[in-house]
Amino acid sequence: MKKDRNFRPALCALLCAQAIALNFIESLLPEMPFLPPGAKPGFSNIITMFAAGTLGLPETLIITVTKSLFTFATRGFTAFVMSISGGLLSCLAGYFMLRHAREKIGYMGISVICALCHNLGQLCASAAMTGSSATFYYAPFLVIFGVITGVLTGVIFAAVLPALEKQKNIFK
Repeated sequence: MKKDRNFRPALCALLCAQAIALNFIESLLPEMPFLPPGAKPGFSNIITMFAAGTLGLPETLIITVTKSLFTFATRGFTAFVMSISGGLLSCLAGYFMLRHAREKIGYMGISVICALCHNLGQLCASAAMTGSSATFYYAPFLVIFGVITGVLTGVIFAAVLPALEKQKNIFK
C-alpha cells in the first residue's frame, strides 16, 4: 500500500508531541546528587531514536529542535543551549548508528552512545558558556550516568518499539 503524502509530516508532528510530553515529565524529576543541575534520564531520546530509524535525519532534527524550543519556552535560555547542544549531537550519532551499526550493537548500545554524545554536547556547551573547562570535572559522573540511563532508555525503547511501530500505521 502506498503511503499517503501526509504520512511523514503527520507522524513527525505526533512524535514531536510525544517528545515534548516526555521532556516535560522529565522536567518534573528531582535533581540527582553528584550530577550537574538539570541532568535527566533522556526518555525523550526514545522518540528521536524511533524517528531516526523510521523517518530519517531531517524529521529527527525537527523533533530535536522542537523539543529544545519547548525547553527554551519552559526553562529558559541556558536550558535551551544545553538541550540543543546535547540533542543535536545525540541525534546525529543516533541516526548514524541506526543506519550503520544497528545489527552490531543493538538498540541498547545505540542508546548508550546517544546518551554519552548528549552529555558531551552539554559539557562542551557548558564550558563555552562559562568560559571554563572546569565543567569537564563532571565527565566521569556523566559517563557513568550516561551508561546507566542509556541502558535504561535502550531497554524501554525495545519494549515500546512495537507500540511505536503500530502508531505509524495509523497514517498509511
